[in-house]
Amino acid sequence: MAKAQHKGKGGRVAIVAGLRTPFVKQATEFQQNSPLELASAVVKELVIRTGIDPNEISQIVYGAVGPSLTHPNIAREIIFQTNLPRKIEGFSVVRACATSLQAIASGAEAIMAGNAEVVIAGGVDSASDVLVGVSRKMSHALLKASKAKDLQGRVKALLSLGLKDLLPVPPALKEASTGLSMGESAEKMAKENKISRGAQDELAHRSHVRAAKAWAEGKFKDEVMTTYAGADFSKVVREDNTYRKESDLAAYAKLSPVFDRKHGTVTAANSSPLTDGAAAVMIMSEEKAKALGIDPMGYLRSWAFAALDPNGQMLLGPAYASPIALERAGMTLKDMDLVDMHEAFAAQILSNLQKFASKDFANNALGRPQATGDVDMDKFNVNGGSIALGHPFAATAARMVTQTLNELKRRGKNTGLVTLCAAGGLGAAAVLERE
Repeated sequence: MAKAQHKGKGGRVAIVAGLRTPFVKQATEFQQNSPLELASAVVKELVIRTGIDPNEISQIVYGAVGPSLTHPNIAREIIFQTNLPRKIEGFSVVRACATSLQAIASGAEAIMAGNAEVVIAGGVDSASDVLVGVSRKMSHALLKASKAKDLQGRVKALLSLGLKDLLPVPPALKEASTGLSMGESAEKMAKENKISRGAQDELAHRSHVRAAKAWAEGKFKDEVMTTYAGADFSKVVREDNTYRKESDLAAYAKLSPVFDRKHGTVTAANSSPLTDGAAAVMIMSEEKAKALGIDPMGYLRSWAFAALDPNGQMLLGPAYASPIALERAGMTLKDMDLVDMHEAFAAQILSNLQKFASKDFANNALGRPQATGDVDMDKFNVNGGSIALGHPFAATAARMVTQTLNELKRRGKNTGLVTLCAAGGLGAAAVLERE
């Protein structure tokens, strides 16, 4: 077996700890808390739990998909909010739903280059804290008014506005390149790949059943922190509120399609919910972990990012990125003890699994002689995925990395593939190993 390619001056990149807040539905427990508050809470708790001297931390790499006017470089603001040493550098990244995997990769590259020793990487998003803008004409009028020399000039600038110019502008829900929302893209994939409504509902049901079982068995107790929420932080949140504790497959069929109401198959139940939450991991060089006497959760063996034309099947990113990550690791899909794929939509998951197994797809789309392979469903999303656990965009990949490494340890297994689709026709994948 080939050795991992992603090694640096201090050996492999070790993942020594991972943590997340509970993931909760939009406009519920975390609706009064900002992304910065959620991110700071999880980073502060992660540092406390590891027991590491904060002065050992070189860098924080963090991301949020939802834009912010008050803290555009959220990574640096986390340092201030948590009273970490000001000498720690911080920068923010955005790669849509793969943001925290990008944060991990960016931190790993700094470690491999010898430019950092200990890095905290992660992401946060709050669907409850959405930035609402103003119209372009309103923006221009406000700017003109601010530059006016007298009251008459300011009034004149504002009188140029019509009623429609005063309406707030919500965040764009559609891809600029395709004119389709993520859900409409999933609907398109369901039709083109002949993914049935029944298959989508079954996969969503599976996700909820497995997530409920994992929570009931205490599998998440060490990777999900108790979080204090609300305006005065008096509300105690210990668990995700996104999953169905008693999922009934028959109930899924009762929901109407959302994106194509007449002929569609994608519903709210077989899609990931709008979610609030934060997650983070601590990474360092293998050499540094040994020097500090830390036993890592695992190692980042390889990673890959890929892109495809979003005018095609935009959410096929895992099918593009996974074979690259596997090749860089010197491994195949059969070598994976676990596979964790981000569940944006059941239709997207089933489409990617279909392409993994397709030799025609490998030949024609990837230029590869062999299919990536059939995914063993006994190893797939074993503790539920984003449909049940929620999807705070930038936090999801860090959640998946932590969840996968913890499950590998419980099973006494060694390797796992984590892979995600992302807006803009992007894909991301990483191969993890415990030993």
